[in-house]
Amino acid sequence: MDIGIKEQDRKNVAQGLSHLLADTYTLYLKTHYFHWNVTGPMFNTLHLMFEGQYTELALAVDLVAERIRALDVYAPGTYRDFAKLTSIKETESVPKAQDMIKELVEGHEAVCRTARSIFPAADEAADEATKDLLTQRLQLHEKTGWMLRSLLEQ
Repeated sequence: MDIGIKEQDRKNVAQGLSHLLADTYTLYLKTHYFHWNVTGPMFNTLHLMFEGQYTELALAVDLVAERIRALDVYAPGTYRDFAKLTSIKETESVPKAQDMIKELVEGHEAVCRTARSIFPAADEAADEATKDLLTQRLQLHEKTGWMLRSLLEQ
């Protein structure tokens, strides 16, 4: 394969993207779980908001995995893989609505940190396509985090 990126550089970028994929999938699963189980006075607002968010995350998972494949590396795709690679903690109970929002804020912030951590490898590889993907993901997660944080204001 010769796309202008050395094999080791492609592997390094794909390794970072695998962490991003795991974080994105874990956040998708958490958001979907909260969508199903949210209760309280903000039910309708949060139920619909979470649906929009998990739908976007489902599309993002595909974009990240396909970028990994475009680098000629296999994308992780099992729960076991994702559990090893993610920086987002799984939720083991059904939290109250406000706690769901807090957990999702933390999840979006974690995805931002993971995405930012990949830039040095993408820079080293002169991988503009990955940098573009990372920038788009950052913009989305920063905006979503801001919107969720706004719900926590008193």
